Amino acid sequence: MPLSGAARVLQCCLRQSWSLWGWRVVGLDRRRIEAGCRFGVAELIPDRLRELGWTVAVDGVSQSYVDLGDPTFLKMPFAAWIGQLIDRHWTSGAPLSALFVGGAGCTLPRYVAATRPGSAQTVYELDGQLVDLDLVREHLELDRVPGLHVALRDGRSGVEGAADGSADLVVSDVFQAGDVVTELAAVEFLSEVARVLRPGGLYAANMWDAADLGFALRAVASVAAVFPHVLVIAQPGVLLRSRPGNVVVAASTSSLPMAELVEWGAVAETRVSCLTPTQLAAVCGTAAPLTEADPLANPVPPVHGWGYGSRFA
Repeated sequence: MPLSGAARVLQCCLRQSWSLWGWRVVGLDRRRIEAGCRFGVAELIPDRLRELGWTVAVDGVSQSYVDLGDPTFLKMPFAAWIGQLIDRHWTSGAPLSALFVGGAGCTLPRYVAATRPGSAQTVYELDGQLVDLDLVREHLELDRVPGLHVALRDGRSGVEGAADGSADLVVSDVFQAGDVVTELAAVEFLSEVARVLRPGGLYAANMWDAADLGFALRAVASVAAVFPHVLVIAQPGVLLRSRPGNVVVAASTSSLPMAELVEWGAVAETRVSCLTPTQLAAVCGTAAPLTEADPLANPVPPVHGWGYGSRFA
């Protein structure tokens, strides 16, 4: 039915309003794509506000966000935190040799490829169905990311098979749908990471925990048992144990850019705190490191980060 004159005026005003604030409702003709994968049902969900933005979700839990038009746009907070770590740990634009444990949409490898041309990157992804489905390899143009190789294998065996001192950067971001993988926070695996990293290299891990931080505190203790320099990044409410959420731990054999990260976190769009293990202990107490002989007794409650637009939400 043709719009009335008043409706056309209202529609025009709405478009101008969206444009004025820098937002557009776009991609209304795009559709959510769904397919089975190893750990559940994978979805590719279009962003209603960014024309080339997509969320990768498994069983409704957001795994990655990719903007095909701007790989430097890091929508998910933990990805932005790791991006800040990378940007401040090295000279801007210097190429890196990087290993990623866990891939999904490969958000951070895309970021590194865009900001540090010439980087050589390997992603270890256990869910081969997810990568090889049209959702990621074809629809999200995975093969167009320069310098990126995706190896369909578990991250532990991938890191154990890497040569000594072969990587500048190792990033761990491993989930099975909404389930947290805790085994890769053990001292034994982290010792392999330390072996693979070059002197002054950077390790960054994203994890999720319940409000009691029972897993995160042990994971931080594990990292601190292997690396001399460690930082913890999270939102204040998570560190105060008032709610569950993401925690990123960073480590290196050289000093980390804590002062810069503290300054950035204080003015970030969503406030972020950056603490040393000593500062974290003053707020939350301490816990024993995770080891193969002393693993986490109880599983971490599943992640509740529903992808907006998922049929599971």
